[in-house]
Amino acid sequence: MTVLFVGLMLFDGWLDGSITSNISDDASVKGTIMCILIGILLVLGQLELSSMVKAKGIRCFLPVTIAASIILGCSWYFNQLTSFAPHLYIYFACALAVCVLFDYQYLKYGTKDVIINCGVNCFCIFYLGLLAAFSLGIRIDFGLWPLLMFVFVIKTADIGAYTAGSLFGKHKFFPNISPRKTWEGMAGAVITAVVISMLFSAVFDIMSWLLAVVFGIVFAFLGQFSDLAESLIKRDAEQKDSAASVPGFGGILDVMDSILLSAPFAYLFFGLLNR
Repeated sequence: MTVLFVGLMLFDGWLDGSITSNISDDASVKGTIMCILIGILLVLGQLELSSMVKAKGIRCFLPVTIAASIILGCSWYFNQLTSFAPHLYIYFACALAVCVLFDYQYLKYGTKDVIINCGVNCFCIFYLGLLAAFSLGIRIDFGLWPLLMFVFVIKTADIGAYTAGSLFGKHKFFPNISPRKTWEGMAGAVITAVVISMLFSAVFDIMSWLLAVVFGIVFAFLGQFSDLAESLIKRDAEQKDSAASVPGFGGILDVMDSILLSAPFAYLFFGLLNR
């Protein structure tokens, strides 16, 4: 998966001329391959999320949640094709999604369970669509290397947490949410994230070494928090994994979870860095 992802991102960067540390102005539209990849992942993610929603006896409006999450998740890409400011595009997309949810609810189920159905489906759209949009935003607004730095810091922190937790883990870290997470694993996540962050920073001149240390520490914790957030959903649905589609991981959501809630803060970090 790592080789495939990096290969696709490098090909994407080669296509639009942004395969350097600075974004090229050669292409007016950037991130086409990543936009397609996010669209595919959002469809698969919504299918998994809908199964957990249905496990609670709540209706999931898949035609609406899939379409709306793709529109939101790819908003930075679509914004390149329009004259809207990015925040206006997102505002209108959110408003449209809410309106369509009410229409779908009334046409299919009338006035029964309106609050529960519309509330949960709003959550499905925003949890996947809105949060995923910031990863594409990093790619388009700040370039390929900051995106890869963010993703590798988050995912290697996962690996560091799993390895250190398996070898040395004794003190539980939120056992009622994720029984296998430990503070020793958290330490492993921080160490791994800082090392990878400093390597990316040194090789691609993204930020100073001190900021790279801060980035690694902050996003090691944010990645684990994001992972715990998805674990809350799984515990409520009484499922160990979101699905069984990815051997060794569980489902697509189990691969994406640590990135989702971290991405808006990574966008903010790079935004402040580039002011």
